[in-house]
Amino acid sequence: MTLQDLPGYSLVFGQKPLAGELALLIVATIAALWLARRLVRGTVGALVDREATEGTAQDLSAIEVRKRRETLESLADGIVRALILIIAFVMALDKLGLNVGPAIAGLGVLGVALGFGAQSLVKDYLAGMFVLIENHYSKGDVVKIADVTGTVEDFTLRRTTLRDMDGTVHIVPNGLIGVTSNMTRVWGRINVDVTVAYGSDIDRVVEVLNEVGRGMADEAAWKPRVLEAPRVERVEALGDYGVTLKILGTVRASDRWSAAGELRKRVLAAFRANHIEIPRAQRVFVAHDGHPPPGAPTAPSDEELAVGAD
Repeated sequence: MTLQDLPGYSLVFGQKPLAGELALLIVATIAALWLARRLVRGTVGALVDREATEGTAQDLSAIEVRKRRETLESLADGIVRALILIIAFVMALDKLGLNVGPAIAGLGVLGVALGFGAQSLVKDYLAGMFVLIENHYSKGDVVKIADVTGTVEDFTLRRTTLRDMDGTVHIVPNGLIGVTSNMTRVWGRINVDVTVAYGSDIDRVVEVLNEVGRGMADEAAWKPRVLEAPRVERVEALGDYGVTLKILGTVRASDRWSAAGELRKRVLAAFRANHIEIPRAQRVFVAHDGHPPPGAPTAPSDEELAVGAD
């Protein structure tokens, strides 16, 4: 018995074209996997680095940029590797003389089924990738997405978790995000309307309000947070009860709400000190012949008071 008589010898060594083609296919698959990994890393790295240096991701730390890059690389590399391995497996079956037609047809049907059944899932992942690359928001940002406003507590490629002011947690699939409104990106506005009574000295009121804004900006506790001192921008409206003035200022984005509240408190104190009146709605009832007009509130009778006391 010679070596040529061993089972399988003709398959491996006798049919040199088949063995060579299989070896070449394995080498090509390994090379394709290596090249795809390098290509994915280069492409994702270029996109993330460009956003980190020129785009909206400039305020992210190096650790956050690295985490986003690793997440995107992992997803893209997994998808490309799966495609390459599936194609290589089908080609290998074809080289071995097996009928790959049913396999290709089955993969086509499976792809169509996944395309229809999992299209929302694919949409979520694609939207999540663009959120990461373009840095629409990060953990801790206050955003409005899909008609939900809250603080971003968690973010993955598939969904975003928000907690609103009431403490309610909202899970938003990334595919539902159409417009993203980020309210804590770099800087924000103090936008406050103040109404004073008709007859007030508007120039004096403007002077008092501007002094309040300068005092707040110069205070040690607020100086690092106020980028532009609040000031009266214009007369906003002539309303039913008084004159409305528009106050605008610039602060760090995360301090926009607390700064506006602090400004309102200081304005109240300044108006009280300078005897500036804030108008309020008033109701006047005119009695005729000692009787109130129809619809006017009346004092309770003695019987009603006795019932209430019981």
